[in-house]
Amino acid sequence: MIETVVDAIAAPILEQLLKAGGAAAQDIKDTYGKVDAINKRLAASKRYEQRYQQRHGQIKIMPGLMKEAVPLDFIYTAIKLLDERDKRYFQTEQELEDLYRKVGQRNFQIGCDQRLDGMKIASQEQFLMVLGGPGIGKSTFLRKIGAETLKRDGCVGQGLIPVLIELKTLKESDINLTTVIAKEFEICGFPAATAFTLKALEQGKLMILLDGLDEVPKQNLNTVIECIENFVDQYDQNHCVASCRVAAYNTSFRRFTDVTIAEFDDDQIKQFIDRWFSSGLDQQEQTAEHYWELLSSKEHKATKELAQMPLLLTFLCLVYDRKQSLPPNRSSLYGKALNILLEDWAAQKRLERDPIYEGFHPELETELLADIAYSSFKDNQLFFAKDEITAKIADFLADTLDAPKHLDGTAVLKAIEVQQGLLVERATDTYSFSHLTMQEYLTALHVSRYWDTLANDLIKQYACDDRWREIFLLMAGILSGGGQTTLWHSLESAALARAKATPKVKALLEWVTIIINTKHKGLDTRASALMIASASASAIANARASAVARASTSAITITITSAITSASAIARVRAIDSASVRASAIARAIAIARAIDSASVIARASASNSARASIRASASAIAIDSAIHEQFFSTQNLRDLPHQLSLLISNIPGDTDSSTKWRQWANTLISTFTNGFDLTEEVVTLFPSDANALRDYLYITELLIRCKE
Repeated sequence: MIETVVDAIAAPILEQLLKAGGAAAQDIKDTYGKVDAINKRLAASKRYEQRYQQRHGQIKIMPGLMKEAVPLDFIYTAIKLLDERDKRYFQTEQELEDLYRKVGQRNFQIGCDQRLDGMKIASQEQFLMVLGGPGIGKSTFLRKIGAETLKRDGCVGQGLIPVLIELKTLKESDINLTTVIAKEFEICGFPAATAFTLKALEQGKLMILLDGLDEVPKQNLNTVIECIENFVDQYDQNHCVASCRVAAYNTSFRRFTDVTIAEFDDDQIKQFIDRWFSSGLDQQEQTAEHYWELLSSKEHKATKELAQMPLLLTFLCLVYDRKQSLPPNRSSLYGKALNILLEDWAAQKRLERDPIYEGFHPELETELLADIAYSSFKDNQLFFAKDEITAKIADFLADTLDAPKHLDGTAVLKAIEVQQGLLVERATDTYSFSHLTMQEYLTALHVSRYWDTLANDLIKQYACDDRWREIFLLMAGILSGGGQTTLWHSLESAALARAKATPKVKALLEWVTIIINTKHKGLDTRASALMIASASASAIANARASAVARASTSAITITITSAITSASAIARVRAIDSASVRASAIARAIAIARAIDSASVIARASASNSARASIRASASAIAIDSAIHEQFFSTQNLRDLPHQLSLLISNIPGDTDSSTKWRQWANTLISTFTNGFDLTEEVVTLFPSDANALRDYLYITELLIRCKE
């Protein structure tokens, strides 16, 4: 007969109890009878393993969204722990702020590149305290340890029986862990369960998993902590793994090694997605690959940030699973994620809410967090001192009519940190939001609520500030009706104000209104035309460069290139395919102009060879694209441009010709190109102030199009 993992450990213990005699032996004999003792014992062991799998081997998060549970082994993603050596300490929040800016990433977990394998550490440590924020995977990790212990070839807990206890159930003032463990064996039919438990503990045969120290009712917390420490001291041959939210861990168990679960990195997110979408149909349709590609795109980099938390990654997978896409309105997605953290997660776990939440309803808490997010984001502040944030909380509560008057700023901060983890202590008395995405969404929420008051100042100050870009995009999804219309008009007015700041850019806009056909006056078509003008300006700047003026010319070229990039982005928004073709052709012409000024014969020869190929490609691209050009642009000169460029090919100077002849040819190239689009050299000869104004105009225009979409 093949024994189970549990039976292999239980059988010798029960035999010892039988030999010892007494009440336990009689209980065993009464239960097993005289005939089929082995079968009954094996049945009890099987029931124990089955019961563990039924209770702890299935994962069902957010029942309202997740229709049915999935096996733990099916979805489990290897946990990584933070290396204690990577923890850094800062004297002020400004030090942390400076380091974050230097790193230049959205991830607030600075200095966490070195990560350790969770299961490997669990196999090495006898007593382990697993710390982490809400939804980071602490409970799942403990359940996986138990599941591995039940495997014959498991990577942890060989020769042990796992017993998982949810500490939130320990509500009595008189707590006896031995009795709680014995109850687990008794339910599965083990005879003399108490005696069996004691003997197993004495021999060090149990893997005790204590989940959720932070979920213990407050009035019982000190009792439970004392009980665990005494229990471990008494039965120190066993293994014990406990878990607790890091913000609630105000003590340090003497014999436990403290470890902290890291947020998911890219490899873990991809592994989770691969396992989630692993059905036959998903593999056939390559669902996991498509979802990972979407989540990794620039457009969804803030959404991917939320995926670092397993709880929210599960939510995002459920959302994608329904429609095979992520909603274009990210603000709606983030709003649902915020509700999960504020309400759904605690409700699902049936946690007793902190007394501070009596009267402090989720809507009020959201308003408070939005107020903190906006004031800190406006001050360009991602990290803030504890005294500063508690003062902000106190001020908010004092100014809010329906806020409970008994609430204390420090207590509210602690409750938010423990219950939802939306505010996190990054260093001693220094806090930040859990994710920059959440701070941005809450900032947008605050701005939207006070939009009528804040609109003008925010648009004037931050329309060109890339740090505020995501805020405006999120507001576009939150605002409705008149608020949305105000946003569109305000951004368009801000763009025009930038353009009209210099005569040159104003003239370019007037040129655009003339050259573009009446039916195609959209912002995207304007951008395509302005991209041509910007590229021409860049070509002129480089072609006119001399050894003396090269440094100053390169500075304006960089600024103009930035304008071209912005215009290209707008063209891509509306998918005018010809825009990228024209841009490539112009870029090749500019590259030729840059090579002209060299006095080197070798350089001229290289320019001569590449010029023919580049101009031929430019002429061909414009010729092929002529139908689209004629559809959008109303210039007659454009029709003859491919022919004019072809003539230039035959007249390219040779490698022995003088620099003067090369410069004359470059001038002809530029004038031919500009004439084709009814441009004048005067209009496209831009100074730094012109280039900056054009760049700002195009940046705000592209932002406006994105907001509308």
